[in-house]
Amino acid sequence: MFYILHNWQPPNILLEIGPITLYWYGLIIAVAILLSYFLVLKISKYFLIKKDTLNDLFLWLIVWSIIGSRIYEIFLEWNYYLQNPSQILKIWEGGLAIHGAILAGLIVIYFYSKKYKINFWRITGLIAPGLALGQAIGRFGNWFNQELYGLPTNLPWAIPISIENRIVEFIDYQYFHPTFLYESIGNILIFIILITLIIRLKNKVNLDYLGKISFAVYLFLYSVLRFFIEFIRLDPTPDLFGLRWPQIFSLLMIIIAIIIIKPIIFNKKLTKENN
Repeated sequence: MFYILHNWQPPNILLEIGPITLYWYGLIIAVAILLSYFLVLKISKYFLIKKDTLNDLFLWLIVWSIIGSRIYEIFLEWNYYLQNPSQILKIWEGGLAIHGAILAGLIVIYFYSKKYKINFWRITGLIAPGLALGQAIGRFGNWFNQELYGLPTNLPWAIPISIENRIVEFIDYQYFHPTFLYESIGNILIFIILITLIIRLKNKVNLDYLGKISFAVYLFLYSVLRFFIEFIRLDPTPDLFGLRWPQIFSLLMIIIAIIIIKPIIFNKKLTKENN
């Protein structure tokens, strides 16, 4: 594995047929979405949510999460997209910010929960493991696009970045931290933790509480993971008080996660009543 990371530069183009170009990034994102979808359907029984109910929701989540992630990315890189408006719709070249996808997804779930009278936390708790799994897979798209890498390093798992994809300040360096891999491994661990938590608690607590716990744990763990990875990432992003914007956002999400889960931890009535 180390040998492949250290000696192979993956191509970004999967297939070219005449004027049609298929990219590895798009394929990897599609696979991530599909596997997340099947996972969510598989564990929906633990939250007593019908699979048919989820099909329509998942379609809207996919559409608006992509839109939200792109809008968020454009917001962070406003000057670049203002000067290069033709790049706005080229999502196959990367530039899908997960924080934007999460925000858009939560808005969709909120309105969906109101429409179908399903508890908001049950849906978010059900989606959380799928989101972690999807992120773990989707991050490999950044590798094929040679983007979102970290500081230069001589570690045996360092990845080579072609000169045209290097940050100007580090143009003379060849090998960099594979931050995509760090985040992918972290998300796999979060996925395992969430699935274990759900299975162990499904018969012990109220399902609304189970949803809150699942979502809050995801939000907390992913935000901690992202906060520390940002210290070595090199992609341009606004900063505030010496911290990169994703770190500021991650700190906010950590606070929200604590606010969500704190009342549950101190609530002794975590029963299955009103399921």
